[in-house]
Amino acid sequence: MLQKLFQRFKLQWVKALFKPMLALGLALVLVFGHADGAWAAKAGGRIGGGSFRAPAPRMAPSGPSTRAPVGGGGYYPGGGFGFPFLFPLFGFGGGFGGLFTLLMVFAIANFLINSFRRVSEGDGAMPMVTSSNPPVVVTKLQVGLLADARSLQDDLNRLALSADTSSSAGLAKLLQETTLSLLRHPDYWVYGASEDKQTRLLSAEQEFNRYTLATRSQFTEETLSNVNSQITQSAPKAALPGQADDFAAPGEYILATLVVAAQGKLDLPDIRSTEDLRRALGQIGAIASDDLLAVEVLWTPQQSGETLSADEMIAEYPHLKRL
Repeated sequence: MLQKLFQRFKLQWVKALFKPMLALGLALVLVFGHADGAWAAKAGGRIGGGSFRAPAPRMAPSGPSTRAPVGGGGYYPGGGFGFPFLFPLFGFGGGFGGLFTLLMVFAIANFLINSFRRVSEGDGAMPMVTSSNPPVVVTKLQVGLLADARSLQDDLNRLALSADTSSSAGLAKLLQETTLSLLRHPDYWVYGASEDKQTRLLSAEQEFNRYTLATRSQFTEETLSNVNSQITQSAPKAALPGQADDFAAPGEYILATLVVAAQGKLDLPDIRSTEDLRRALGQIGAIASDDLLAVEVLWTPQQSGETLSADEMIAEYPHLKRL
């Protein structure tokens, strides 16, 4: 009798747990069955290159000399007595030895002072070497756009396949093309953020890598990359059904990031409005190729037609400010 009661109780207990377990199993299948598609929306693209080598020494510009001709009197225009004035003293004896020594000291001092003055004013041909550790600014600018700006993904994908990222001129062109592409979509700007670090050349690469690694770590994979003209491309994971539809939902976004290192200073505004973002993009795009050290352009999602959801933007990029 007890055994029958136990079996009946066991059967009822199994039936009571069957429905909840079945529901949980279905939920897990749905979640993990689409995980690849959800992760695919976070795949990113990357374009960039550069070098943090010390700049080459610069020669001082040549200018008209203010030195007097070799012949003639012994008084130099810069003031003081020169060597030609001293030569007649060699013919004198007697008490002129002390006077000659004193005049010789004055002449040498005068010659050295005038020489240093000419070099410092750029008059001589001596090279003026720039500092081997000049000031450098490293800046990071991020723009979150509505997914309706789909042509931005196409522009960046095209640049990744064609940009010359192994030369300063090519990097300057990449920077200008990217900033122009972003400036063409002001109606779709929703989020923005800027960050910069004023440092020196010897530590600039470390700051640059810190910015780029922080952004790249938020990609699940890099499906298109052009770094120092080395292009790699891989097929992205399958997206969720409907992810690449022609019409984007209101809460879907694209995120573009610019990381730039340049000699000198760059005073970017704190991004709080579309006008601040426009000014920042204009300043970055105008950096001369001679001052540019390194550039990286990163964007997600890389695949045209894929987007980030509003929840992903808030969770992954909480520092972005709504414009």
